[in-house]
Amino acid sequence: MTSTLQHVDVPGGALAVETIQGVSDPVLAIHGISSQRKLWNWLHAEAPDLTLVAVDLRGRADSVEVQGPSSVQQHAEDQIAVLDALGLDRVHVCGMSMGGFVAVELAATHPERVASLVLVDGGPSMTPPAGLTPELVPAVFADRLSRLGKDWGSVEEYAAFFTANTAPLLDPTDPLLLDYLAHDLRAGRVRLSSEALVADAQSIFFGQSRLDEVTVPMRWLVAEWSTGAGTPGAYSPEMVEALRGRFVTIRRVAGVDHAGSIMTKTGAVVTAELLSEALA
Repeated sequence: MTSTLQHVDVPGGALAVETIQGVSDPVLAIHGISSQRKLWNWLHAEAPDLTLVAVDLRGRADSVEVQGPSSVQQHAEDQIAVLDALGLDRVHVCGMSMGGFVAVELAATHPERVASLVLVDGGPSMTPPAGLTPELVPAVFADRLSRLGKDWGSVEEYAAFFTANTAPLLDPTDPLLLDYLAHDLRAGRVRLSSEALVADAQSIFFGQSRLDEVTVPMRWLVAEWSTGAGTPGAYSPEMVEALRGRFVTIRRVAGVDHAGSIMTKTGAVVTAELLSEALA
C-alpha cells in the first residue's frame, strides 16, 4: 500500500488526511461519529484499486486537538478545505453512519464538488429513540464515552471492551480491527473528544436532513441490525421502501449490524460494489 499523510488547516487547527493510493478516481471517505480514518481498513482490503482520501474528523484520533464547535455542517465545510488543499475539484464521496450525514450535507451545500454519494447505514434521517432530548444524548453513547479517561494496557484489552460493548459481532482478534483500534490510542488513552461526539449526535438527531436537496446520484447500504443480531436496524424496511425513489441503488445487507456494515468482509464487499458502480 502506498499512502501519504497530510495536515489540512481548518478553523481551530489542522485535520489529518491520509490518501491511500489506488488506480481509481479519488473517493472522499468520511467515517462515523466515534470513529476515525482507519475505519476504511476493510474496504481497502477488499478493493485495493480504490484511491481513498480518508480524514480523521475534528475531535478524533490525529485530529483530536482541533478546537471549536462540531456539527454535521462544520464537518462538511472541513471537507471542502480538504478538497481545496488536495486540489480535488469534484469527487465521489462515501460516508458511513454520521459520515453519511456529512456526505449529504456536503452534496446539498456544494453540489459542484460531489460526483456521487455512497451512504453506508447513514445519511437519511434516523428516528430518535423514544423520549430522547438533546440533554439525554450522552446516555445513548454511554459505551463510547466510557472508553475515555481509562488507561488501556494493550490494544487487545481495548478490543475486548470494544467488541463487548459497541460491536458484538466483530472478531476481537481481527488484525484489521486491531490496527483500527490502535489508531484510537495514544499512550493508552482513547483520542476522542466527548464534546465533539455529543455535539455531533445532537446535530444528527435534532438537525434538519437535507437529503431532498441532493441532486447527485446516491447509493445506499442498509444493515439488517443495529447492535448485534436481532436488534432493529437503524432503518426499518418501511423507511427504506419510502426512500427507494431517491436512490439509484439500495442494498439491504442481511446478517450484519451497524458496525459490520463496513467493518466486516461482507459489508466492505457491498460497499466496494456500490463504489465500483458509482465510479463506472
